[in-house]
Amino acid sequence: MIRAFVVDDEALAVKRLARMLEETGRVSVSGTSTDPVDALAALGERDVDVLFLDIEMPGMNGFEMLGMLEQQPLVVFTTAYDRYALRAFEVNSIDYLLKPVEAAQLARSLDKLERLRQSGKPPEWKALLEQLAAAVRQTPAAGYPERIASRLGDRIHILDLPKITHFFAHDKLTYAATEGKNYVVDHTVGELEQKLDPRGFCRIHRSTLLNLAWAREVDAWFGGRALVRLKDGKATELQVARDRVQELKRRLGI
Repeated sequence: MIRAFVVDDEALAVKRLARMLEETGRVSVSGTSTDPVDALAALGERDVDVLFLDIEMPGMNGFEMLGMLEQQPLVVFTTAYDRYALRAFEVNSIDYLLKPVEAAQLARSLDKLERLRQSGKPPEWKALLEQLAAAVRQTPAAGYPERIASRLGDRIHILDLPKITHFFAHDKLTYAATEGKNYVVDHTVGELEQKLDPRGFCRIHRSTLLNLAWAREVDAWFGGRALVRLKDGKATELQVARDRVQELKRRLGI
């Protein structure tokens, strides 16, 4: 059995991942924590084979926490942000899971962990971890655009991102919605999710990217879904997919 420890500042995420790990029949969860400081203390008192570690946590990110461990276990990073995925994956003996974690992803990670345990090859990540931790500490807005272009024929409209309430896809086109008008933009919703500052924009549906600053209230809806009502003059309502409700609430701090 693989001995695992789970760290994530979101209690529901910890509970769900721990349950999924136990249900595989391949893992024994020896401990969990929602606080990286408490996790450091607990890990100093027990031996584990693998650490499932969230990247973005208040006070101390996952890279920083890992760098403070005296004994380095194998690590699987868990993150909602694709921009961290390749960085984490490039570190020797590290894998990653994108939230919400799926069973197929988890099985892939467990397969890799078992291969690494059998190889006996020690992790070699200290210097790269320092670089990753520094990258996470950088100003969130650094490198992210403040405006986006909308082209109509020969005319180009320059849209300020704070004025865009949300982006949505319809009939194979992507639109930037403002209080007065919708503008066609030359990016898919998925591309915009990667391009824009994740602290300002949240994917709430496969076809919708929300500007969090425009969210006024969130109501529960049937089937585990939700409706987010905007601050615009029309009190626009946007549907939140069931698997994205918890992430939206986390981003909004509710």
